[in-house]
Amino acid sequence: MRLVLASGSPRRRDLLARIGVVPDAIDPADLDESVRKGELPRPHALRLAIEKAEAVVARHPGALVLGADTVVAVGRRILPKAEDEATERECLALLSGRRHRVLTAVALAIQGAKPRTRVVETVLALKRLSVEEIDFYVAHGEWRGKAGGYALQGYGEVFVRHMAGSHSAVVGLPLAETRHLLKSAGYPVG
Repeated sequence: MRLVLASGSPRRRDLLARIGVVPDAIDPADLDESVRKGELPRPHALRLAIEKAEAVVARHPGALVLGADTVVAVGRRILPKAEDEATERECLALLSGRRHRVLTAVALAIQGAKPRTRVVETVLALKRLSVEEIDFYVAHGEWRGKAGGYALQGYGEVFVRHMAGSHSAVVGLPLAETRHLLKSAGYPVG
């Protein structure tokens, strides 16, 4: 059975390797990830994970396709992927000293069947950030392209004062749930 990862994320590839899974192909879905009017964080993450898997499954008949999406939310507000310094500073200012949620949805699709899905929610709180800490992190650059503007797997972890949930889900792929989805679909996972 072939497995295709519908993501170009090196973090997701590394996380899969932790459970002994090496995808047969990497084929990013390349979708518009815009938030729809009135869309809440959980349904948004789930919709995108499913859309990614379904977009790629058509290109790989007979293969299992794994799609995922990670969303950072403060209340009902979905934070963007930080692509520029102004957005990064806004994200960090909003997250400073507050609790927020990271939701990672996973969808496993095979052509002709309804995708199997899971959504994992992790609650985090960042310490109150000083101007100097924000300036340092902005200069660091690891935040580029990251949901909510920080990387738990990098220097951004020093700002986390509380986490309840899945570390791997915050990084980009909940390992326990992903392993379960793969095993339930008959994919050989240890």
